[in-house]
Order: sequence, then structure tokens, then C-alpha cells
Amino acid sequence: MKKKLISIITPCFNEEDGIFLVYSTIKDLFSSELMNYEYEHIFCDNASTDKTQTILKALAINDRRVKIIINSRNFGILKNNFNGVMNASGDAILLFMPVDMQDPPSMLPSMLRQWEIGYEIVYGIKSQREENFLTKSIRNIYYKLLSKLTYVDYPANVADFQLIDKKVLNTMKQYEDSQPFMRLMTFDCGFKSFGIPYTWKSRKYGRSQNSFFKMIEQGLNGIVSFSGAPLRIALFGGFLLAFLSLLYSIVIFLLVIISKDKIAEGIPTLIIALFFFGGVILFFLGVMGEYILAIYNQVRKKPLVVERERINFD
Repeated sequence: MKKKLISIITPCFNEEDGIFLVYSTIKDLFSSELMNYEYEHIFCDNASTDKTQTILKALAINDRRVKIIINSRNFGILKNNFNGVMNASGDAILLFMPVDMQDPPSMLPSMLRQWEIGYEIVYGIKSQREENFLTKSIRNIYYKLLSKLTYVDYPANVADFQLIDKKVLNTMKQYEDSQPFMRLMTFDCGFKSFGIPYTWKSRKYGRSQNSFFKMIEQGLNGIVSFSGAPLRIALFGGFLLAFLSLLYSIVIFLLVIISKDKIAEGIPTLIIALFFFGGVILFFLGVMGEYILAIYNQVRKKPLVVERERINFD
């Protein structure tokens, strides 16, 4: 009987310290607990400037299961990871296996058991995080906000660490999205899903290449792509402010008529009001700008990434 093929996707950028470790960990896993499966390990390199590509090519020479996509430049982790997933050929696909293994490979056997039962999407839930309190709190707030705002039934504390069936991948390939946000796209497909809680590990070496501002950009992308809530908040907020302004005008008008004393000039009030409403207007314009930018990126029909080289793709 032919063994089922599992695709493992690992995006990387300047990860020379961890490439061999994640490769050998996955290899050992399929040589022991998962020996009844075949696998392919797809590394998507975002134009690394260190020895990452050299190490990957050395691994690929000796192991045909290692497949490499090298981009012409850094296109960002989301596009890079998504492009790797789109080139997977497995019966099941692990969407994201980070080089630093903060999402532990030891979860894979449990995920495969649920997939064999019949769940098309098996996702990891970050029930615990090995990171400082401030970062943990910010991430938790964002995940909960994303879960509440989007129209997709999306569990909180779920990222791209998901195992999906090939039928889910085939559905995802029908999306023409210039800014792919996989963690929600899988749930948007609407297949049977199952969550497994786990502890998100601390990084053992180096530092993340995903900066704070890049994470903000990725977070906004998720909300804009799968939610109209910010526009509706802006709409109702505008109505509320207009109503309060009208109410305030009526109150001031009545005070002028009723009061026998001279009403204070009100210059400070005007200054505060101008700054407040100016800030509100800029905020609303910023919200609209995010959606306009998303539309602009979509209609340009640019390629997701530009590849410079492929290795071991037959």
C-alpha cells in the first residue's frame, strides 16, 4: 500500500543557526513515530544574506525530500509561506513549521491522528506562551480581537500552525488574494476542524526576523481581509460624534439665551474640539485608506513572489 505524503512548509530568512536542527528533527520524526508516512520538506527562502541557502542546498543534494524555493528578494513572511504552501503536493500539509520550532514538531503525530479520523483542518491552540508578560498580553488581545471582528468562525489563539487536507489546499488555490492571510483562509473554506492545545515555546537561539512593525502590518492585513468591522465602527462613530456635536450646539445656544452673564469666550474649548475632531477624521481616513490600499494591491495583479531558483521540484 502506498504511503500517504505529508508536506512540511518551513519559511526562512537568515536562519543559518537553526536550519539543520529543524531538518533533522523532522527527519527523525518520520523515521520513528511517523515511519508509515512519506514526507517532503519545503523550505521557502526569502533571499537570505547569511549561509542559509548554502546549508539548504547541501541538505538537498543528499536528501531529495528537501525541496527549496529561493525568492529574488524578501517578499515578507506571509507571501513567502503561502507560496510554499501553494507548491505542496502532499495528501496533508503542515502550513507552517518555523525554523525556531516555537511551534513544536512533536505535535505532528497528534495532528495526523485527528486528520486520519476525518478532520480536514487540525489546528494548534496556543494555550500557554513562553514569553514575557507584555508581549503575551498584546498577542492575546490581538487574537481575541481578530476572532471577534472577523466574519469567519475563527478560534482565538490560533495561528498558521495548522495541518490541512489536500481538499482544503485545492480550495485555497481558488483564492486570488494579493495579501494572503492563511490562518483565516483555512477556516473561511469551511471544512471540519479540530483544535489541539499546546505550549508555544520560547526561541532557543538568535532573534526573530519578524519585527514589531511587520507584525502590526500583518495584523491589520488579517482584519482588513476578513472583516468590515473597522469601516462600520467608523460609520457609527461618525454618526455618534455628529449627534453629540449637534446636542452640544443646542446646549450652548440655550445657555446663551438663558444666561444673564457674559459667556466665556470658549477659545480653549474650540482648540480642544478642533484637535479632537481633526484626530477623529484622520483616524477614519486611515481606516478607509487601509481598505483602499487592499483594493489597490488586489487589482494590480502582481505575482505573489518572484522566484529565483527551485531545487528538487520534479
